[in-house]
Amino acid sequence: MNRGFWSGKRVFVTGHTGFKGSWLCAWLKAMGAEVHGYALEAPTDPSLFSVLGLGQRIASHTIADVRDAAALAAAMGSAEPEIVFHLAAQSLVRESYAAPVETYQTNVIGTVNLLQSVRAIAGVRAVVNVTTDKCYENDARPRAYREHEPLGGRDPYSSSKACAELVTAAYRDSFLKALGIAVATARAGNVIGGGDFARDRLVPDFLRALDAGETLRVRSPDATRPWQHVLEPLSGYLLLAERLAAEPDRFAEAFNFGPADDESQPVRFVVERLVAKVPGARWAVDTARGPHEAASLGLDSGKARARLGWRPRWPLRTALERTLEWHLAWRDGRDMQAVTHGQIEAYEDAAAGN
Repeated sequence: MNRGFWSGKRVFVTGHTGFKGSWLCAWLKAMGAEVHGYALEAPTDPSLFSVLGLGQRIASHTIADVRDAAALAAAMGSAEPEIVFHLAAQSLVRESYAAPVETYQTNVIGTVNLLQSVRAIAGVRAVVNVTTDKCYENDARPRAYREHEPLGGRDPYSSSKACAELVTAAYRDSFLKALGIAVATARAGNVIGGGDFARDRLVPDFLRALDAGETLRVRSPDATRPWQHVLEPLSGYLLLAERLAAEPDRFAEAFNFGPADDESQPVRFVVERLVAKVPGARWAVDTARGPHEAASLGLDSGKARARLGWRPRWPLRTALERTLEWHLAWRDGRDMQAVTHGQIEAYEDAAAGN
């Protein structure tokens, strides 16, 4: 990444109050960008957004729904961004079974509303729409998926993100390319990191159980996922946006940002390493039957390596250490802006080979 590229850039981030969006806003602010956010209220209490005080630190902070086309268009028109990151989503598989209509409205129509708004803003150069590794048609084989493979999904969340991919491709080819706006999609794996307080996510559930002195109940200990620290895919999104702005005709397509091939591990592997790091932590298998979730997911990031020069920098053991470090610092009442910026700087050093 080129830090100088972001200095003074007007950047519009949907979903900025979420876990990944908050890390992205903190990083953009650290690089001198003018950040404008649009999202619902933070989805958890506490939240990384509130812990970092981002509502008072970014240029504008709009609380509204991406399903509200008029509000989204007005906020984007006011911000006049050069770069747009679309992260707003209903992002939980299990929640998509409970609220399928809301999931499709948010993830599909929300994407339509975002791209319609972009059409009306002079000066937008690049859009990165963040989808998911789950947008692929999963055939249950233990392999890594590549960008050209079929999209789909058995659960409402996965299929809604596959739809969002198709919507993005249609808007790019039908409208945005002719306007000189470069649009790409970014597909990442299971992110972990400090400040994730969501439910039905393995590491936050572990940390909640730890703080409460309870035993963590694990649904699918043998399910394999492409685990990575949140800064890994964010570095890819930022790099992709830079490339889109510089060479719009070369990079306006889909890119995977996943961990190294040997970092996709079963849930059991992650839990056992977390338990080993924290005295007194315990876990057990949850035998209750839940909705279907894929047994294996993997991403082939060879395209991002070859085309963008991107590659993951922190192995899973480092990602787990950094996540625990952040959580324990927060629990101890430390200055979390300093802790968060320290981790960003440590990642940048690793990326620079220092």
